[in-house]
Amino acid sequence: MKLSSAAVAAGLVCLIIVPVFAQTAPPATQTATVPVPATKRVTCLSSTQNMKGQDKRDQMQLCMAQARVDCLKQAIDQKVVGEIRKSFIKTCVGADGTEQH
Repeated sequence: MKLSSAAVAAGLVCLIIVPVFAQTAPPATQTATVPVPATKRVTCLSSTQNMKGQDKRDQMQLCMAQARVDCLKQAIDQKVVGEIRKSFIKTCVGADGTEQH
């Protein structure tokens, strides 16, 4: 009986200690970040950063229109429909909801 009590006690100690050791992972593993893919909006902004005035607005408008078309083609290829398609395209383009349609 004493042997089984000792085994149970040792098992309980292991159950308490093992999770503590499992949580102490190297800091590099815990702080690793997943890179966020650049949206098409960011690409358009970077491609027009050296322009000014009307040229910048025109180029940005053309770039965003092309981005929407590309995202729409992708949604069609993936057979995304309805409200999910709207959300998909906004996410794909990187729209922040402030642009006019």
